[in-house]
Amino acid sequence: MNAEEVPRFQYQCRGLRVVLGPGAALGLGEEVGRLGCRRAAILTTSGRAATLGPLLDALEGSTADNGAPVWDGARVHVPREVVDSAVAWTRSVRADALVAVGGGSAIGVAKAVVLETGLPILAVPTTYSGSEMTSIWGITDEERKETGRNPRVAPRTVLYDPLLTLDLPARTSAASGMNAMAHAVEALYAADRSPVAALLAEEAIRVLAEALPRVVEAPRSIPPRSEAFLGAHLAAQALEMTTMGLHHRLCHVLGGMFDLPHARLHALLLPHVVAYQAEAAPEAMARVGRGLGRGAEVAPGGALHALNARLGLQENLKDLGLTREDLDRAAAEAPLGDLPHPERMTPEGIRGILESAW
Repeated sequence: MNAEEVPRFQYQCRGLRVVLGPGAALGLGEEVGRLGCRRAAILTTSGRAATLGPLLDALEGSTADNGAPVWDGARVHVPREVVDSAVAWTRSVRADALVAVGGGSAIGVAKAVVLETGLPILAVPTTYSGSEMTSIWGITDEERKETGRNPRVAPRTVLYDPLLTLDLPARTSAASGMNAMAHAVEALYAADRSPVAALLAEEAIRVLAEALPRVVEAPRSIPPRSEAFLGAHLAAQALEMTTMGLHHRLCHVLGGMFDLPHARLHALLLPHVVAYQAEAAPEAMARVGRGLGRGAEVAPGGALHALNARLGLQENLKDLGLTREDLDRAAAEAPLGDLPHPERMTPEGIRGILESAW
């Protein structure tokens, strides 16, 4: 082995406790105690508060006063006004820890609150968004979504309980899982990828590609739900080790500008972005193909299209209400200069991706 062949890479790990398995959420009270906290407050989305009984019971005895207070105003894309409301509420109830229950919306709002309060987060995911595993935050102010990384916002504890996902509709589950798939795919061709991130990402793709069709076929079956959580967990770990790329940038632009459904947007855009990158990232695409269980004769973009179809995710940007004029606006809002990518990005190329997805 000569000097040029010696592996060179870097990544950073952080302290984190993860528990995965049926009934994991019932240990919530003990986990709050592990952090030395006594006044945990629950942040979740509208409509979920009525289903929190078991979690509130789990917190009983670990929180001071009369149990854990609940705020259920989290919304997709984390609007600024929602963050302001959540911060004010958190301070009013004198919380010393946040329990984020739900998908990316609830966990995203909790992260935004932590930017201003510094409180620890315990995440109880109910979808496959992966936000619970990263230090990535995002806040939408009017039509522009700002994102960043801050180790302070990363949850300290994650409890994956597949029992909490059994009522998640099959199509919603599938879209959420393809959101996780996008994390893994982009980690494979990120400029700062490492062998460790690549191993996690390829395994995440394999696990998700096997689990998601089974989730759709049998939504109340616990084993595929558990596998889907594992795949989402691995994908988000890979994403945390790398820099988000073109796919995530476009999703953030479109989601912020037009308030589109986050997971469904990820699912429909991913095959088109992968097709755009394929020729310039052959090694990454080979890993994507292996993870999807497809041979080299099947293009990864086509394989992802086929997986979407199998999962019942066949919509496009036109189905979501966008016009061609909207595509022009979105392409103009997608800054390219600060985003390293294997394929050279041009305004025309970005517009072509959006047109294909439309």
